[in-house]
Parts: sequence; structure tokens; C-alpha cells
Amino acid sequence: MQPKLLLVTPPFTQLNTAYPATAYLKGFLEKHEVSVEHCDLSIELFTAIFTSDFLRSIFQEAEDLENYHYPELSKMKEHYISRVDVVLNFLQKQDIETAYKILEAGFLPSGHRLMKVNTEIKWEVGAIGIIDKAKHFGTLFIEEIGDFIHANVDEFFAFTKYAEQIGTSASSFNQLDDFLQYQPTLIEDEMMNILEDQIKTHDPNLICFTIPFPGNLFAALRCSQFIKQFFPDIHVAFGGGYCNTELRSLEDSRIFQFVDFISLDDGEGPLLKLVNYLEGKSDINELERTFVLEKNQVIYKNKIPNTIYHHKNLPAPNYSGLPFDKYVSFLDVVNPMHRMWTDARWNKLTISHGCYWKQCSFCDVNLDYIGNYQNTTAIDLVDKIEKIIKDTGITGFHFVDEAAPPKMLRALSMKLIERNLNITWWTNIRFEKTFDAELCQLMAKSGCIAVTGGLEVASDRLLVKMKKGVDIAQVTRVTHNFSEQNIMVHAYLMYGFPTQNEQETIDSLEVVRQLFEKNCIQSAFWHQFTTTIHSPIGQNPEQFGIKITGPVFEGFAQNDLYHQDPEGTDHPKYTKGLNLALNNYLNKTGFKEDLQTWFDFPILKTSHPEDLIKSFLLKSSTLKHV
Repeated sequence: MQPKLLLVTPPFTQLNTAYPATAYLKGFLEKHEVSVEHCDLSIELFTAIFTSDFLRSIFQEAEDLENYHYPELSKMKEHYISRVDVVLNFLQKQDIETAYKILEAGFLPSGHRLMKVNTEIKWEVGAIGIIDKAKHFGTLFIEEIGDFIHANVDEFFAFTKYAEQIGTSASSFNQLDDFLQYQPTLIEDEMMNILEDQIKTHDPNLICFTIPFPGNLFAALRCSQFIKQFFPDIHVAFGGGYCNTELRSLEDSRIFQFVDFISLDDGEGPLLKLVNYLEGKSDINELERTFVLEKNQVIYKNKIPNTIYHHKNLPAPNYSGLPFDKYVSFLDVVNPMHRMWTDARWNKLTISHGCYWKQCSFCDVNLDYIGNYQNTTAIDLVDKIEKIIKDTGITGFHFVDEAAPPKMLRALSMKLIERNLNITWWTNIRFEKTFDAELCQLMAKSGCIAVTGGLEVASDRLLVKMKKGVDIAQVTRVTHNFSEQNIMVHAYLMYGFPTQNEQETIDSLEVVRQLFEKNCIQSAFWHQFTTTIHSPIGQNPEQFGIKITGPVFEGFAQNDLYHQDPEGTDHPKYTKGLNLALNNYLNKTGFKEDLQTWFDFPILKTSHPEDLIKSFLLKSSTLKHV
């Protein structure tokens, strides 16, 4: 009997758009005549929770558990229950009539977030501004309910993750195993009700969970636990980014109480082999990149050579069947690029497989999804874009590359213009010199509205040390070229890189200040550096002046590492000040403030001149006219 597959995205991922993994696999498997359906359990559960009927159950559950956090919400529970359907529906459809209704005085309860709403936000004039303001108020209203759920009913609940704290750096399976013995929460019960409906509708004999992040692991385990208990004839497989990154050294057999197969790296080959095996067409030893349990031992089955499905030969992702009317647009405003991750609808598509640079010392360059670079053609890419638009009705695209190659972006832009295909798109890049004024202009003409890229430490010494392949002057010129074309630039910022000292941290902040002031970048976010086991730093820490101190691997996940940095400064103490400064720059304020303003302890003076970025721009302008 040919297997019938159900591909599932477990809670919670982005709520405004579909995570692409199941669509990629559905497109591929259907080309190979495999019967497959997919389900975004993340958005299905979220929209089931935020209904008047379920919210009433939430308040009752909190009362039964005698949990009384956010008592003001309990007092206004009828007000919340009477408004939640209207608000969620508005965040899905965003119509002007409901926007006006939401903004009427007293329509929404005055909860702990809405009481503190920022009244100084300057909204656009007209309908767009009204809808945005209502979206912002509606988002705060939904977040208030989320706070109540997290505090009173389910401590694991969060909007784009679930139980992330026990999936992150889970070197042992012990805590996961313990929590799986607990009675399911009200939220988990609803998740399993939805899953049961999907099983009864599609009648699969293989259910595959994609687990992109630590915040999807526990929900996937809860679901597979339910399947094993009530549908024992259904096989269960795990795959996705979390497995690819963290479970490569898996030894603990206990996870196989809940799952039959765990595959690594690209899922196409392993899944097709798995289908053949379950169909009785091949032996278990024919499986590729797949963990199984044999005689109570975790065994890695990897028939060599692997079957290779090159990126250029893969069909378009098939998004059909996903509930596009249910996705929700949130607007919390603070960060303009963050809005692109939480607002509007985007079809997710990769231009190329892997990273063409693959040298950054902090990155997992040894893993397939980065180290195995494969390209395609602009014609193939635009053909896929046209098919996806036909499937989804959505003309917004987020190209989710590790770093989109400039050569491909040029070819893609030209092909989009040639076909007169009007789309809106954004992607991740490296700030390399190839992005000159002419290429940025071409990208803008083809529909590009934003790029994200790594400025990281904003220190030339450390940029060399991390093999980033850019310097501050180059980043300045490239970001300026994009901004001149009204392409928004978001910079990933890092602090705490090995051997980074206080002077370099303060100097980095000064570079960021000047880049914002000169409108080279419009958005940014600070991340504190973490060593990972698959990165050059994690594999050769002594070369970078650090010492790995843990955690001890206990047979389950292995990724984030603890480290000591004898030469570096005390990085966590800078977190609050760096973020405070950045929040001001994001709002176009604070540029004239001394950097000391943002910190509640004495800091060093910056060693950079006040016109550092200006000088790079002047030099660039001079070179253009030579």
C-alpha cells in the first residue's frame, strides 16, 4: 500500500504567513506521485485559541487552577470575550469599517498594554494610517490575552514559539521526558483536537513534523505522543532546522517512544526513501540521513552515495491547501523590519541553496543548509514565482536565503522586469561591493523594498577575525546605495564576539549611531554572540581566544556552547544600554546625545571621529565623479 503523508508545521511559527518547509516537500513529493497533504497546525491552533468560546474556557481554567495573575483581565473578561472575534477577524482582513470600530472609545477594554499605548506614534494620513493604528491596538489587545494565558493557564504559551525554554540547549532529554508525563494543558488539548480532525480527514499512514526551531519541538513531541497513543498504526517522522542543527549526535533512545524516524538536512531524499521503505519497495538500510531505533539502539541509516536532488531541478513549492484566510497581521511598530516579519503576507522562497560565501567564523558553515551551495536560473525562479502567485493569490515574496547572490539578484530583477511581473520582495544579503548604485536601482525597479544583512560587530578588526569579508567603509557605501533607492536596510548587530573589548563595543555603537543618522540603515537588532558547535569558532575555540566550558552532552541535543573569554569585556552589562540607544535611533531621535546617556555606568569615549560615516560617503561620491 502506498503511504499517504500528512506534513505538519507544529505550533508556533510566524503567524502572518506560512512556513515554507511543508510546501517545498509537497511540491517535490507530488512530482514523484506520492499522495501528500499538509497542515499548518501553528495557525490553526492560534486562531482556535483566540475565539470567544475558547477564551471563555481560558478564563474558567484559570479560575479552576486558582491562578489570579492579571486580575484586571478577569474583571473585564466579558468585555474581552465580546471583542476577541472582531479583533482577530480584523487582523486577518484589515477592513477600514472595523478599523474605525476598534478605535472607538471604549470598544476595546483598557488592559495593561493598551493603557500604556504610545500616543506619540505618527500614523500615516488617511485609510492606511487608520488601519495601522487599529492593527496596533488590536495587536496589544491580543497580546494582553496572551499574557493572561501564559501567566495563568499555560506557562509554555508564546506567540511564535511554544515551550522554547525546554527545547533550547536540551543536551539531555530528561526535562522533555518529564514534561511529557504531565497532563496536557488546555492549549495542548485543543492542538490535539485539531490534529485528530486532520488525521480523520486525510487518513495518513505517515505524519511528518517539520521542526524549524526549539520553540516547535515540544509541541511536535506532544502531537507524536498523542498519535502513538490513539493512532498506533501511523508512523511518525521528524525533520527540519532544529533536527539538522541540534540532533546530529543523537544517542538517547527515549525520543523513539514518540517518533519512528528523524531525518537530517534536505528532506526530499530521506522522505522519498522512507516512502519506498514503508511501501515495501526497499530495505531499511536504503534509508538516507535518517535515525531509527534498532534493538534499543539509535542507529543512523545513511546509504552512500545519497540521492542528490539539485536545487535547480526541484519543482516550485506547493502552498495550495494552506488556510491563507487565517493568517494574522500584527503591528507592534517599534522596529520597521520586525514589522515585515509580523505584518502582511509573504510567499517564502529560496533563490539559492546554501551560502555562496560560507566563511563567517560564527556561522554553522559545516552544515548542509549553509555549506552546500547550489544555484538555479532566473527563468526557473520566475517560473516558480508565477506558479506560487497562482496558488496563493499573494504577490509579496520573502526570499529566505542565507545570503542571496548579487549575480542572481541582478538576473532575477531583469527577468521580473522583462516579464512585467509586479511583485514586492525582500531578502537577506551580504553588504558586498557588488551592490553598486546601478544594481540597487535595478532591484528597486523589480519590486525590492528591503534587504537585511550582517553588520555584526561594526569593528574592522573583528570583522576580519570573523571572516565577514566586509569593512565599515564598504557597508556604508552599500547601505547608502540601497537607501538612495528607498530600499529599507536592516542590519544584524552582534556584541560579545571573542576578544571584543569595551572600546570596540562603544565604537560599534557609534558606527550604528552614525549609520542611522545618515539614513544608511533604517532598522537594526542587537544579538549577543553565542558559540555553536558547528561553527569554526566552536570547533577551534583556542584560535579565537576562548575556552568552551559546557554544556556536557547527555545524548540528545548539541548546539549552543558556553564559553569563557579571558580577553573580552563583561558583555551582558551592555545589553540594556545598547538596546536603549537603538530604540531611540529607530525612532529617529537621540543622535545628538552622548553615548554615555544610554548607560547607567561609566563607559569609555568613542575613538571614532564624529564624521566617520560622512567621510566614507564623501569619498564614495568623489570616486564616482573621478
